[in-house]
Amino acid sequence: MSAITELSKLKVGRRPVDPRERKAARRDNKAALVFLLPWLLGLLIITAGPMFASFYLSFTDYNLLEDPNWVGLENYLRMLGDERLHQSLRVTLTYVVVGVPLQLAVALFIAVALNRGMRGLSFYRSVFYLPSLLGGSVAIAILWRQIFGTTGLVNQVLGLFGVEGMGWISSPDTALGTIILLHVWTFGSPMIIFLAGLRQIPTMYYEAAAVDGAGKAKQFWRITMPMLTPIIFFNIVLQTIGAFQSFTQAFIISGGIGGPSDSTLFYTMYLYNTGFKDFEMGYASAMAWLLVVIVGALTAVNFIASKYWVHYDD
Repeated sequence: MSAITELSKLKVGRRPVDPRERKAARRDNKAALVFLLPWLLGLLIITAGPMFASFYLSFTDYNLLEDPNWVGLENYLRMLGDERLHQSLRVTLTYVVVGVPLQLAVALFIAVALNRGMRGLSFYRSVFYLPSLLGGSVAIAILWRQIFGTTGLVNQVLGLFGVEGMGWISSPDTALGTIILLHVWTFGSPMIIFLAGLRQIPTMYYEAAAVDGAGKAKQFWRITMPMLTPIIFFNIVLQTIGAFQSFTQAFIISGGIGGPSDSTLFYTMYLYNTGFKDFEMGYASAMAWLLVVIVGALTAVNFIASKYWVHYDD
């Protein structure tokens, strides 16, 4: 009985904590908090703070010069009758729906070509990635405007074949197409991700398919594409969010007005002009939150739909 009593007094599986270990753990926690502090301050001051401020301003009439005046849902109701906002949504959705699939198709094609083990792969990979670094710059947008101008390089090349050129940027029918083409040209980032995904596909799958008599096309559609679906899904989500935020290219090419005839009036450009040119910051804040809702809803739809076509290798 005494032995049982003694055993019951023991704390099985536990040992007394050394005060020095507790002190060291506290010191490590403090060090971790010190290193996390810049990120936490950035999150609160640069991200969370402005988000809460813009959410409040979206319910006000604010012109940047006077105190905000609370107007409730007036800014959101105003969107229902704003034709320019509706046009900007149509332009942006066209840009996303057309530009993102084309960009990913080109990126996948180049990645498959580079994955064949050609000599100097690192050089070609760097060259093809370069447009992603430069495509969003002001300099490239100005260059693009010159290339597709009335006397630009495109019309000069067409003139060599006896084809009369046109003002690609000055025509409402083709202006948006030039910006979509610029977006497709910046395929480097998704290409690198596709190339990394292709390198992870085991070669034994292709060897087994070749033994069974499957050609290159059949191997691509039956092996490469199913194995790449997680990478494709990742690129779709990432590039869709980025496309909705496009601003610089359209702003520079259209001269900041979205012309001609609002054919290049991106949503972000209309938001910028509303807030910083018309000084309607309350309405611009409401527009910003509408964009958040649209992007969030489309991202949620992508995640829900991914259950039916994305295949993970368990």
